[in-house]
Amino acid sequence: MEFKKSPDGGWGWVIVLVSFFTQFLCYGSPLAVGVLYIEWLDTFGEGKGTTAWVGSLASGVGLLARLGCGLLYTATVTITCQYFDSRRGLALGLISTGSSVGLFIYAALQRLLIEFYGLDGCLLIVGALALNILACGSLMRPLQSSDCPLPEKTALESEPDQHSIYSEKEKDLEESTNVLGKSHGAEETCEGPLASGGRKPESLLHKNPTTVVRAKEAETYKKKVAEQTYFCKQLAKRKWQLYKNYCGETVALFKNKVFSALFIAIFLFDIGGFPPSLLMEDVARSSNVKEEELIMPLISIIGIMTAVGKLLLGILADFKWINTLYLYVATLIIMGLALCAIPFAKSYVTLAILSGILGFLTGNWSIFPYVTTKTVGIEKLAHAYGILMFFAGLGNSLGPPIVGWFYDWTQTYDTAFYFSGCCVLLGGFVLLLAALPFWDTCNKLLPRPAPTTFLYKVTSNV
Repeated sequence: MEFKKSPDGGWGWVIVLVSFFTQFLCYGSPLAVGVLYIEWLDTFGEGKGTTAWVGSLASGVGLLARLGCGLLYTATVTITCQYFDSRRGLALGLISTGSSVGLFIYAALQRLLIEFYGLDGCLLIVGALALNILACGSLMRPLQSSDCPLPEKTALESEPDQHSIYSEKEKDLEESTNVLGKSHGAEETCEGPLASGGRKPESLLHKNPTTVVRAKEAETYKKKVAEQTYFCKQLAKRKWQLYKNYCGETVALFKNKVFSALFIAIFLFDIGGFPPSLLMEDVARSSNVKEEELIMPLISIIGIMTAVGKLLLGILADFKWINTLYLYVATLIIMGLALCAIPFAKSYVTLAILSGILGFLTGNWSIFPYVTTKTVGIEKLAHAYGILMFFAGLGNSLGPPIVGWFYDWTQTYDTAFYFSGCCVLLGGFVLLLAALPFWDTCNKLLPRPAPTTFLYKVTSNV
C-alpha cells in the first residue's frame, strides 16, 4: 500500500502534540517505576531479582497495561512517520520526549502520592490519569492511501479469472447439493412404492400439494447449506493466504542483514539498558548514599537528560550529512561503556553524572524508528517495527530480573552492570559490522560464473 505524500506539517503537528501526551501518560509511570520498586522491596520483603519481575513485567500498573503501552507506542511512531518525511527526525524527537518528561514528573508525583495515599492509592490515581489517552487517540487520523486506480485487466485476462471463480462456485455447490441429496433421494425411493403402490413419484407430486411444498423446502435448504459451505471454504482460503503472505514478508525482512542485526541490537539493548531506570535508586542506597545528599532523584536526572537526548538526536537525524545508523551505533557503544563504569561510582555526584550520560544516550529511542524506516522502507514500517518492539519488550522484561538475581547471588551490583554493559556493547558491534559497506564491496568483487556457450558443428550432406 502506498500512502500520499507526507505533508510535513499541517495536521501533522496535531499528531505530534497528541502523540507527545500519549507517551507522557503511557510511559511516565512505567519508566519511573524505580520509585515504586523500593516500596515493593519494603512491602513484600522478597529478593531483588524476584521483586524486579514486578517492575519489568507489570510496568507499575498491570500486565495488560504493558500490552497497551506497546500498542500505543507503535501507533504514535507509525502515524508520525507517515505525516513527516524531511522533518521526521524532529517530529520523532518531539513525541518521544513525552515519555522522558513523564518520567521526570511521575518520579516526583508518585513519591508524593505514596506519602499521602499509600502505594495502592498511588496506583489508582496513576491509572485514572492514563484514561486521558482516549482523548488523545480521538484526534489521530491516519494518512489515507493514494487514490491511484489499479491498472485494469484486459478482457482476455479477466474472463478466465471470472470463469474459474464461477466454475469453482458451481462445482462446490453441485458437490454439496449431491451430498445433501443422497439421504433425501433414499427416503423418496423407500416411501414412493409404499405410498403409490409401485407408481412413479411424479404422479404423486401432481396429486399431493404437501409433498410439493416439502420438496421445494428441501431444495432451498440444500442450496443455502451449499452456499454457506462455499463461503466458509473461500474465507478459510483467504485467511490462509494472508497468513502465508505475512510469513513470507517476515522472512523477507530477516533476509535483510541490517534488519537482523537491528533485531539483535534492540533485544540486547533492552536487556542491559532498562535496569538503570528501575534500579538506580537502589544502587544509590546500596552505595551508602545518604538521603540528605540526594539533591534530585537519580531517576529524575535520567528523565531530564533522556528528553534532551531525544530532542537533540532527533534534530541531528535530519541532517543529510549524518548517517543515522552509525549515530545509533555510537550511542549503543558509549552507553555500554557507561554501564560498565557504574560499579566505580561510589558517590552521589558520580552516580548523577552517569545517570545523565545514560539518560542522554537512552534518547536514541527517537532515532530508532528513523533507522528502521531507512532500513525497510515506510511501507513495511508497521510490520517491521511491530516485530522489533515485541523483542524489545521481551528484553525489557528480562533485564531487571537478571540484574536483580546477580545482586542476590553476589550481594553487589558490580557483576550485574558489567553484564548489562557487555550486552549493549555486543549489540552495538553486531549492528556496526552489519552496517559496514565492506559487505557490499565483497558482494561486488565476488567472481561471477562465465556465461555458458554452446558450439554447434554443421555436418555436410556429402
